[in-house]
Amino acid sequence: MLNTPCPKPLRIAGTVQDSIVDGPGLRYVIFTQGCPHHCPGCHNPQTHDFQGGKDADTDQILEQIFDNPLTSGVTFSGGEPFVQADALVPLAEVIKARGKHLMIYTGYLLEELQAMDCPGVRRLLELADILVDGPYIEEQRDLTLQYRGSANQRVIDLNKSRERGEIILYRSEYEDLW
Repeated sequence: MLNTPCPKPLRIAGTVQDSIVDGPGLRYVIFTQGCPHHCPGCHNPQTHDFQGGKDADTDQILEQIFDNPLTSGVTFSGGEPFVQADALVPLAEVIKARGKHLMIYTGYLLEELQAMDCPGVRRLLELADILVDGPYIEEQRDLTLQYRGSANQRVIDLNKSRERGEIILYRSEYEDLW
């Protein structure tokens, strides 16, 4: 008999099946539950409590993602997704294996995540295409920014960053039209 620990369940605040504001294209968004940052003015303060939310049915989430052929990607938001990295990795692996784009929001800086000694965090970063990093800073709020709420946050193209060995910011294919 194998003595393997049971994986910790993914705890979520909820999901949105058809978002056009949480990343490029039509997206399925998973709002994780629990956040250590408690940014003043946070858009999702109900996700801060680690005891809140509910255990996710990941099979049902995957079914909902792949039932809609128009869904181009999935976004992990929060709460803070990286505090549940180990629980998110299996979900992210299926999402990527099925050809979907993966975007993650975090209150940590990319450099802080890279310095963490956590295999789940490293794997989640390997799977993600775009990372929006940094805490929300209310004094730097700017509603004109794409995919972020405050000017200090970066929208990082992780694929290009890995290729070039330096942080490359994401540019929408439509950005020059604005």
